[in-house]
Amino acid sequence: MARRSGRRKLLSLPSHPTPVAIIMTAAWHVVSWPPLLWQADSAPQLRLVHLGTEVLRRDDGDAPCSGHTVWGTQASDSPAGMAWDWISIPEGVVALADPLALVTNLWLLDGEGQVLSPLQAAPHLNVLVHALPWQDEVRRVLESQPAQ
Repeated sequence: MARRSGRRKLLSLPSHPTPVAIIMTAAWHVVSWPPLLWQADSAPQLRLVHLGTEVLRRDDGDAPCSGHTVWGTQASDSPAGMAWDWISIPEGVVALADPLALVTNLWLLDGEGQVLSPLQAAPHLNVLVHALPWQDEVRRVLESQPAQ
């Protein structure tokens, strides 16, 4: 099993107009960021960048390799972020562990300005995830770590 390094990284988010720095600790911290109301139909316009990936468990023969990844940006003077768990399956494929368990501070709005329920927001958030090169980033992190 991989150990956590305990290191924190200072990251700059792409911004409009002022850079903001955040300290990356854990994927679930994204929900502690201020809520950001965003039109569901405009969600693909968010330019999320890779903020970090953590390997929580290396493939040990009994259980597959897994971890989480965090993506974010600066939108409307507030940070916007998403995080999710991933799992490595045979043949080097990396997949979402649970497409309904995305962690975010985005509160998506419908055409009338009403906040979507988590089930209503899930398809929009999954469109965002699937448009990102997140699997490449996870594989890059996995390849950069020594075998254990």
